[in-house]
Amino acid sequence: MMEEKKTNTGPLKGVVVVDFTQLAQGPWATQTLGDMGADIIKIEPPKGDWMRHYAYGNMYPAGESISFLSFNRNKRSIVLNLKSAKGIEAVKRMVAKADIVIENFRPGVMDRMGIGYDILKEINPGIIYCSSSGYGPDGPYVSRPGQDLLAQSLAGGAYLNGRKGDLPVITAVGQADLLTGLFIIQSVLAALYYKNKTGIGQRIDACLLNSIISFHIQEVTAFLLKGANPERSEAGIPNPWLGAPYGLYDTKDGYLAIGMNSVQKLAAITGLTRYDDEKYISNNILEQRDLIRNDFNEVFKTKTTAEWLDILIPEDIWCSQVNTMKEMVNDPQVKHNGMIMTYDHPKVGRVATTGFTVKFSETPQAVYYPAPLLGEHSAEILREVGDYTEQEIDEIIKG
Repeated sequence: MMEEKKTNTGPLKGVVVVDFTQLAQGPWATQTLGDMGADIIKIEPPKGDWMRHYAYGNMYPAGESISFLSFNRNKRSIVLNLKSAKGIEAVKRMVAKADIVIENFRPGVMDRMGIGYDILKEINPGIIYCSSSGYGPDGPYVSRPGQDLLAQSLAGGAYLNGRKGDLPVITAVGQADLLTGLFIIQSVLAALYYKNKTGIGQRIDACLLNSIISFHIQEVTAFLLKGANPERSEAGIPNPWLGAPYGLYDTKDGYLAIGMNSVQKLAAITGLTRYDDEKYISNNILEQRDLIRNDFNEVFKTKTTAEWLDILIPEDIWCSQVNTMKEMVNDPQVKHNGMIMTYDHPKVGRVATTGFTVKFSETPQAVYYPAPLLGEHSAEILREVGDYTEQEIDEIIKG
């Protein structure tokens, strides 16, 4: 049974976003804006967003891509043929009434279609236009395809992960994609604030490469000072700039995460008496980190994760269990924070996904649109744009 549609009470209610984005970086940004109440008009080609035809784990509940469901709630979908004059005209009418346009085509595509920033700002001088790409709007890589794996590889961070001598490690999560989504969100909101004060819109350029390099600010700054690449740990300490005991450890029944703590204090609590020499520790915390890490690992293997947490947390040791996905979704703090939620979809039924990251005291968020069916709101949106007859609407929808 479908639940009653919720009322839009988000803080961005009334803000209209024309959304040309596909895949992950742009759709996650526009979904988040939609979660905060913005009206997201998702413009799709006749075959739909690329993500409708790709799914993590090849999962298509009721024929709908799990990846599309993940990134497209709180949006309305309209199908437009952007190779047709009628489709382009419909876009221009939407932009005339919009606040924000977001696109992540390759650089130059919007201009070639006749709906680039220079044209759209003539229609709506206050429009905020955000273009997101792999490497930026110009430069030596402008013609290269941009994708998360490639951006992570170029940004240098892959060499910070993994063990010494092993392959560099790319994060399983689309780090560059989602970080760029966050930069898109904060940038368009900053531009919206400026527009509300001055009436002036502007163009914003975001890209995967810049986003992930910015995310590595501390690591890059450290490299620039030292002038040499950091050496990764042989024992698997997860940050090459940090010494022991930072990292993950085996326990009798799982794993234990140990943050930045005093080696001497942790040794005293766990019974490792060889580390009671403070001078030795201060001189060797980085140089001998693999030896120290392996010594602690043998101790942590003697008890379960829960037993160690009971011992270490009262002593104010920075530590935690290492959750699997199944354990994470059932974690009491995750449940308390409401970070796993469900919504109803007209084809899939109940969709379980992540909740709202931040909470607003006066303008609570809700799911008032499930991830849309392809073109589900085409006629509705065209009627809102105005001055179209029903026959013209049918012609535009048919392309």
